[in-house]
Amino acid sequence: MQKTKIIIAGIGAVGGYFGGVLAAHYENDPAIEINFLARGAHLKAIQENGLRVISTDTEFIAKPTLATDNAAALGIADVIIIATKSYDLEAVIAQLQPCINQDTIILPLLNGVDGRERIQTLLPNNLVLDGCVYLVARLKEAGVIENNGKVQTLFFGLDNFVNERLQALETIFKAANIQATLSTTISTVIWEKFIFISPTATATSYYNQSIGALVADPEKLATVKALIEEVKQIAQAKHIAFAPDITEKSITRLQSMPFEATSSMHFDYQNHKPHTEIESLTGYVIKQGEQYNLETPFFKRMHEGLGGKNKFQIN
Repeated sequence: MQKTKIIIAGIGAVGGYFGGVLAAHYENDPAIEINFLARGAHLKAIQENGLRVISTDTEFIAKPTLATDNAAALGIADVIIIATKSYDLEAVIAQLQPCINQDTIILPLLNGVDGRERIQTLLPNNLVLDGCVYLVARLKEAGVIENNGKVQTLFFGLDNFVNERLQALETIFKAANIQATLSTTISTVIWEKFIFISPTATATSYYNQSIGALVADPEKLATVKALIEEVKQIAQAKHIAFAPDITEKSITRLQSMPFEATSSMHFDYQNHKPHTEIESLTGYVIKQGEQYNLETPFFKRMHEGLGGKNKFQIN
């Protein structure tokens, strides 16, 4: 029997939750092997005790076939799920080269909308998918992932394309009780999320405030709406279909979140991380606006206020 080997690269909130669910379900399955590429204290904890996954209604320990920071030890993969931060994408693709041949499928689960394009540039002969998740989770401590949300869904695929390998991957996800959907309109899925997450990340970071604080301030909420409109015009220029009431849906979603909730980009700024996702979530909109000759004044003001990649201005 030929094994299906899946590597999850990046065992943070997204990779840790979905990778943990897969590893726990397939731990004793002779046909499917789940491996983790991780690093540091988190990797050491996983190697010693497994990955502890805490959800609202369950808790379990996941033990992958192998957890390592040495990609060469993992061998050639059938599928690689990349769940790193967007600024680490090129570095992790270089690290994963020993695991990739022409048949390896690559599935990025990143914030932003340009992950597939960036990977395809580096791996022009591979099948590179688009992916999108809705998940409220965090790396609580080394070796522990905590999922606090009620929604944990995963969408993947390519527009107007399906084959047996992708259908088999959907079956692997669903058999592990992952709410996965193989989509042939994936660009709509990822852009509808981007229309929400890009303004949210930009505004929470710029104002250094939680989502609840932004929603409670009429002027700042109006600014979030203006940011949403700027992203929508980029999507329209790229001929991406999205729901006509996407602005209202995005605001309703913001209003439904806990007061102290914030974006992962804002969290990185708060913790003075050396890198943030500003270029993927804020700068990308500005660059696309320039390409399509569209104005993005709110994004430009906030990008400048945030000082590019490393500086943080508290307003």
